[in-house]
Amino acid sequence: MKTLLGRRTRALAAITVTAGLALVAGCSSDNGGSGKTTVKGVHLVKAGQLTTCTHLPYPPFQSEINGKVQGFDVSLIDLVAKDLGVKQQILDTPFENFKTGAFLNSGQCDLAAAGMTITAERKKNVDFSDPYFEATQAVLVDKKSGITSLADVKAKGKKLGAQAQTTGEDYVKGKGFDPISFESSDAVLNGLRTGQVQAVVIDYPVVQGWLKDKANADAFKVVDNLKTGEQYGFTVKKGNTALREAVNKAIKAAKADGTYKKLYEQWIGPYSASVASPAAS
Repeated sequence: MKTLLGRRTRALAAITVTAGLALVAGCSSDNGGSGKTTVKGVHLVKAGQLTTCTHLPYPPFQSEINGKVQGFDVSLIDLVAKDLGVKQQILDTPFENFKTGAFLNSGQCDLAAAGMTITAERKKNVDFSDPYFEATQAVLVDKKSGITSLADVKAKGKKLGAQAQTTGEDYVKGKGFDPISFESSDAVLNGLRTGQVQAVVIDYPVVQGWLKDKANADAFKVVDNLKTGEQYGFTVKKGNTALREAVNKAIKAAKADGTYKKLYEQWIGPYSASVASPAAS
């Protein structure tokens, strides 16, 4: 997944799980005047809300639609917030902080949700939830380029793009490519659209959503689907077992009652249980 350094951090309007949803009774104050509370055994950095760090835009997982942050990740974390009886509020932050856990450690966010791949390196800094999505990397090309595979990009001397410091970029670098780096998924796709590159490597769910636009589908196509074994997870501060378990509980319940499938089809596309709903790691 992705990263961006130096992006301006901006708070976004709180996303209401249910209009007028109130705090559950029995919330206790924590750390005096710090504003923290404990809800159902989960310590929250700000009273009355579950504060989520993300990195925008990254459709279909999170992006602003009609002035509101929406997407698959947003909807799943809404379920966690609902179980806790609080509202979700989203903070847009540089993705680099997701890898280091900086915003979790500084108490700015309770958790991070940004379509982030679970890796051994990242586990050194943050605790991941159970995996909630299995992702593959797509090779998307301009139909006029004549490219038919990832290998063809190099063979034909074409330019390849990828999002900076992502698993997709790491993958192609490991294959001997020197891709042009872009700061966000939108920038990657715009680079392809404007001819800066003739092919890009990017998470397949992003491509699925992008190709729903007929103009994009008419001009671009997927020529390779790279099964890299990536799974997405939400992250919490190291040692925050209570919140991690609350997230896992919400994901498990959503899969059991059909909510996960409904949200998957709403935001991503046709649902395949073997791909979309990986077993817990």
